[in-house]
Amino acid sequence: MNSRRIVSNQQGVHPKLRELLEKHRRTHYRKPIARHTAQAFEHLQQAISEHQRPLIFDSGCGTGESTIMLAKRYPEHFVIGLDKSALRLRKAEGKIGMDSHVLFLRCDLFDLWRLAAQAGIRVDRHYLLYPNPWPRKEHVMRRYHGHPVFFDLLRLGRYFEMRSNWKIYIDEFALAFYLSTGVRPEVSLWQPEEPISNFEKKYRDSGHDLYRLTVTLM
Repeated sequence: MNSRRIVSNQQGVHPKLRELLEKHRRTHYRKPIARHTAQAFEHLQQAISEHQRPLIFDSGCGTGESTIMLAKRYPEHFVIGLDKSALRLRKAEGKIGMDSHVLFLRCDLFDLWRLAAQAGIRVDRHYLLYPNPWPRKEHVMRRYHGHPVFFDLLRLGRYFEMRSNWKIYIDEFALAFYLSTGVRPEVSLWQPEEPISNFEKKYRDSGHDLYRLTVTLM
């Protein structure tokens, strides 16, 4: 495998991260919800009411390998794979088989997080695996922790796990989490015995350093 390493014009945590967090904390995000995400959320609410299980979100699930693996590890949970790509999700849905406690939804993640937080939905375990790093310094607001919806993401969960092959992304998320909640995530180099997705396998086999962040809100 030969996956390219992340190249960025940013060195270290973004200098305006604290300023962004304070701005987002004070303001109300008013972007209209995308229609397809509103429909996906209605489907999610119906499925939650039918299953009555603790929830796992696999946000940015791609073609679903990680979602299926999480469902095997946590058979008592209802596992939701979320992604913006209809093509990737069609591939994911072909992997479900007879597993009734897995659901894939096409949505805008930021919109769905907002709707779920507003509805008071609580996610027992939330996985954010290898998100698009948006490595250019000027794109920091496109990263999960630089976006106005970051505080809605925090309202959803109890346990969060993020993995990335770009340490700056992990360090920024950890700092944003700590500044916003007072809880400091644990960050470590990650050597998976069994990769959770094709992305993780590709980066591992290409010799990238992998990083893992975990944190629990009580």
